Amino acid sequence: MSQIAINTSQNVNINFNIASVGERMLAFIIDLLIKVAYVLIVFYLFFNVFDLGYLLAGLDQWSVMAVYIVLTFPVYIYPVVLESLMEGQTPGKKLMKIRVVKIDGYQASFGDYLIRWMFRLIDTSAAGVIGLISMIVSKNNQRLGDIASGTAVISLKNNINISHTILENINEDYIPSFPQVIALSDNDMRIIKDNYTKALKVDDRQIISKLSDKIKSILKLDIDPKKMTERQFINVVIKDYNYYTGKDS
Repeated sequence: MSQIAINTSQNVNINFNIASVGERMLAFIIDLLIKVAYVLIVFYLFFNVFDLGYLLAGLDQWSVMAVYIVLTFPVYIYPVVLESLMEGQTPGKKLMKIRVVKIDGYQASFGDYLIRWMFRLIDTSAAGVIGLISMIVSKNNQRLGDIASGTAVISLKNNINISHTILENINEDYIPSFPQVIALSDNDMRIIKDNYTKALKVDDRQIISKLSDKIKSILKLDIDPKKMTERQFINVVIKDYNYYTGKDS
């Protein structure tokens, strides 16, 4: 499996496995099946359950086409919306354990996802042959949209051994949540770990809260406290850092 070296803000190169063409194609097929299922359900509800087909009677061709476009609109924006909401993943990518990241080491922005989406019109033309050829011949298995947006699709199936971590033990099948942690340095993580450990011993909730807020500010993360507590968040950040750096103990 080929790898890509992403340079962090601390000028440290971290190697990631590049998602294979096969993994990306399977993810695309899964997403395609989801979109097809959506269209079938919407049309069934429109014509059979709610029996709204009569609304199309008497409309000209362009008006009928406009109605169909409105009904199927979520299909067209499916990639850019879900990649933005799921931090570089769609359901297909999540199932295949792959993710879109910026080559410069930071989380891709909505603008990056938008550029990838716009180029999808070219990449999927000629039955997807253009995008397939681009992924095969490019260095990092990038389609034209990836090249234009400065992104790549990495695999989250890295083979990490527990003995490779220096700050926290992680399982071999561990799946990271925040690729932004690669913007941190070893010293940053040691400070986080030390302060967090001391705060846990005396149950200093104020320090834990401040530490969590500081990490979120640095990494530009907005975490719903109902989905992940401050302690859970810090634990995940520490494990994610170990996952991506894979330092020897």
